[in-house]
Amino acid sequence: MENNNQKPEDIERILRDYQNVQQQLRTAMLQTEQLNARKIELSTAADEVKKATGKVYFTIGGITVETTKDKAAADISEKTETVDIRLHSLEKQINELKLKEKQLRDEINKLSGAK
Repeated sequence: MENNNQKPEDIERILRDYQNVQQQLRTAMLQTEQLNARKIELSTAADEVKKATGKVYFTIGGITVETTKDKAAADISEKTETVDIRLHSLEKQINELKLKEKQLRDEINKLSGAK
């Protein structure tokens, strides 16, 4: 893109896109942190279920119910798998957003004449 051919609305659009990408990147990184914390919680819960020798209780929607050790372990395993899938998806999204951010930053630098 040539510096002289850019319309003010094109420059505003590029800056707006850049800000949107930065916000999406921050949101995705925050979600990654939250999911990693959830994964640690699930790992701790899995360890506790493995050690359990008596009754096992599980909280569902604010109520606590008795369950079997195997069902609790299976539920935790399923939730961990879901978190792992979401983390993998977020990792791909973050990589794509970083690439888009770099492209927009380069375009902004080109328009401003920076090297």
